[in-house]
Amino acid sequence: MRKLLLAVAAAALVLAPAVGQAQTPIVIKFSHVVANDTPKGKGALKFKELAEKYTDGKVKVEVYPNSTLYKDKEEIEALQLGSVQMLAPSTAKFAPLGVKEFEALDLPWLFKDDQTYANAMKGTVGKWLFQKLEAKGITGLAYWDNGFHMVSSNRPLIKPTDFQGLKFRISGSKVADQYFRLVGSIPQIMAFSEVYQALQTGVVDGCENTASNYLTQKFYEVQKDITVSYHAHLQYAVIVNSKFWSGLPPDIRTQLDKAMADATDYTNQIAHQENEDALVAIKKTGKTNLHYLTDADRKAWQEAMQPTYKWAKGRVGQEVLDLVAKELDVKMN
Repeated sequence: MRKLLLAVAAAALVLAPAVGQAQTPIVIKFSHVVANDTPKGKGALKFKELAEKYTDGKVKVEVYPNSTLYKDKEEIEALQLGSVQMLAPSTAKFAPLGVKEFEALDLPWLFKDDQTYANAMKGTVGKWLFQKLEAKGITGLAYWDNGFHMVSSNRPLIKPTDFQGLKFRISGSKVADQYFRLVGSIPQIMAFSEVYQALQTGVVDGCENTASNYLTQKFYEVQKDITVSYHAHLQYAVIVNSKFWSGLPPDIRTQLDKAMADATDYTNQIAHQENEDALVAIKKTGKTNLHYLTDADRKAWQEAMQPTYKWAKGRVGQEVLDLVAKELDVKMN
């Protein structure tokens, strides 16, 4: 029934561009799962502002944050059916489509800093990955940075052995599943919108996410300890329904491309500072303890998670690993 409803909605929306050319604005529904006051949330609102400005109102962007339109498990199906035109999911969400190569970006300790990530995604790696989506009726427009992951629980997580037996929420990446298993924890896939309650009720013991998401989703209220580990990176891919995008008038698409480029620059520029500010805000609440790894602790985490790289070959394939290794000058084994 849900697929039928999505298809009906899609059929109605197909008419939007044609009608919009004559008298009413072309509507772009932009759905995402985080709050408006996160880097991604602010990026979506910036795109709305610029898209409507650059097209002189010929396009109207409707932004739906916090899973108000679709939960993250439903988003991509809705995009493919045309019920929503634009999304910004975490790159791990493409594996169920058969595009597992994106999970190479989830490898632990892969990007040394935000600039390294930005260079890789603007280069060969980012372009190659987007090409993998084309056969799925999806066009990739941009990569948005949301910084590095931290981990949390109701006990300090300093040594790899501290994870033993804990249930950790993950977004769905099999690479994340692997490195959490390597430190003795039990990963569980769960929708982002369900995480707070799961942490509150003990369905899961902990999670990983960026500082800005810990703050805006109030995860710090239900986690006594957060380790500022920065062990892995969280990035989003801004994607559109290919049929919708290619069906737009060329001049409108050019203006939207410019709006997306400018919104991407804005989003990626603020991501680091937003996360730094979030850490300060979390500390001020006094509701959770922030822990930082020493060099020795970090080395122990890296050694414990290193087998993920060898394991990943069977999951994401050698080709993408070779591209990433060359781009980032890292060893995969």
